[in-house]
Amino acid sequence: MDGSPGAYSPHEARALFRDGLRTPTAGWCTGRTQANLIAVPRDYAYEVLLFAQRNPKPCPVLDVSEPGATSTTVFDGDLRTDLPAYRVYVDGKYADEVDDVREHWRDDLVAFLIGCSFTFEDALAAAGVPIRHVEQGRNVPMYRTDRACRSAGDLAGPLVVSMRPVAPDLVATAVRVTSRYPAVHGAPVHVGDPSALGIDDLDRPDFGDPVEIPDGELPVFWACGVTPQAAVMASRPPLAICHAPGHMAITDGHDTELVVP
Repeated sequence: MDGSPGAYSPHEARALFRDGLRTPTAGWCTGRTQANLIAVPRDYAYEVLLFAQRNPKPCPVLDVSEPGATSTTVFDGDLRTDLPAYRVYVDGKYADEVDDVREHWRDDLVAFLIGCSFTFEDALAAAGVPIRHVEQGRNVPMYRTDRACRSAGDLAGPLVVSMRPVAPDLVATAVRVTSRYPAVHGAPVHVGDPSALGIDDLDRPDFGDPVEIPDGELPVFWACGVTPQAAVMASRPPLAICHAPGHMAITDGHDTELVVP
């Protein structure tokens, strides 16, 4: 790999992932929209769509594939090979983490691309808010909370949040910047005390890596697109294929297309 990850185009990045590069995608393909992936059998797709409609903060839908399709309007690649890592769930149980899901893919799978908070990190950095997990070379930490999402049929589960440390004098800036990106989770859901979300230990995230919080900075929590994976684990559909947390689908869309005035 040559050059900064941010300088790659989505096409170039997907080619590297297809060739076996496994890495979190924070900081990749500057200006391009990143997305969470969840693919389920067609018989369960309505429940996923309804779950997303009822929980738009953690589950903002960017695109939905036709059954069996391996690309979408915003992702001109192969959803089976062009993410850096995937998780496979069978009957709600974690079965495998792989870099290619062709052997698991079925002709009846419907793929959902759901907004990802990595998309607004360039805007945060441009506004002077440091992105600590990128600085520390770590995956963003993600936590299950004690807040239940609205259920949809058998699909139910907790809200999952991502966390970024922010200096107190920059919290208002972080809120202002991210609130303009409702299609990728928007403004934070909580600032400060993790116990208010039922999180006991920031050093033990449920997904991703622990991130060092500099002295004086506050943990700021955003709704996270891993939420559907937590619902899948709780609701046990026969098969679900998802991105590995932090290893996103890099779409052909531009971040600026998602900004609201």
